[in-house]
Amino acid sequence: MKKATYKKLVYRLSAVLLFYTVIVLALHYLEHNVPNTEMPTWQDALWYLVATITTVGYGDVYPVTYWGRTIGFVAMLSSLGIYGLVISQIANFMNTVREQRELGLNGTDFKNHVVIVGWNDFGKSVISHLVAAGKRVAVITKDRASIDSIREYYDSEQVYTLYTDYSNYEMLEKANIRHASMVFVNMNDDTEKLVYVINLKKHFSNLNYVVTLDNGNLKSTFQNAGVTYTICKNEISAKLMASYIFEPDVALFSEEILAYAQTDADYDIKQMKVTAGSSLVGAHYDKAYFDLKKICNVILVGLVKAKDGRHQFIKNPEGAILIEEGNYLVMMMDGAARAKLKRQFLVYEEA
Repeated sequence: MKKATYKKLVYRLSAVLLFYTVIVLALHYLEHNVPNTEMPTWQDALWYLVATITTVGYGDVYPVTYWGRTIGFVAMLSSLGIYGLVISQIANFMNTVREQRELGLNGTDFKNHVVIVGWNDFGKSVISHLVAAGKRVAVITKDRASIDSIREYYDSEQVYTLYTDYSNYEMLEKANIRHASMVFVNMNDDTEKLVYVINLKKHFSNLNYVVTLDNGNLKSTFQNAGVTYTICKNEISAKLMASYIFEPDVALFSEEILAYAQTDADYDIKQMKVTAGSSLVGAHYDKAYFDLKKICNVILVGLVKAKDGRHQFIKNPEGAILIEEGNYLVMMMDGAARAKLKRQFLVYEEA
């Protein structure tokens, strides 16, 4: 609830409380010393007032003087306004709670998730693949009309939506952005993306950032600005198109492995982390290659060494390279292999 609305409610309730306090004291003053009084104490006056404004009307206590009955008449009429006030405030409160939940103002506890700043058709396509891969996503949008469609299309357990201005960095905390594994800046203009990334890094400097570019010549500029991964959509489309022209079967397979394996028969490339207790810890890369192929029908294509938040990808390495705990194995596999990898080798895809 907004602070101004909260203050307004407190003022109204205080005024109502003061009004009925005056009525109770006035009734007690007028009634307590008269013959045959029903209100010798202020507690009796309070009991009469509560029974009156709640329309219970027990009839066990009532005023006997002219002015006492006049005040009782005022209390009866005022109860209509009180009911209206209470009902309206309850309705306003429920609407505020619902709106805050819908707009994401209550925040989220997602961790190691992907934060997407900006909503459009491309972002929708990206989210669909992330959700299919079991990744949680926080969408930040300043388009109020998109909130309902996002909430309708995606499960709130998988996709959290926050409605706010992108430059309101305090509000970005509600998306738990500091605990995100990646921040995808999904705006429509390359210049707008660059300016926003520079400003965003002033507040959240230790995060990984990814952007898509329309102009591939700006790649180095974005990398110098601190963007972790820059992707040129036109370059990817051009490469895939050329591949379809001169090697269409390879292009079809490339398109398949870039997406998440929806069924056990589908193939894709995954990056799996070697955890403590895995039989691969301390093993040579060559041996791991053959063991993974034999036991899980997985093709190992590279090794990633992670240090100080930076990843070094060694593609199909030669020589006596040892696999260490915390390394990532890049593997091509079908949908059925992931469970085998967890069971046999204790390697896991990070959530």
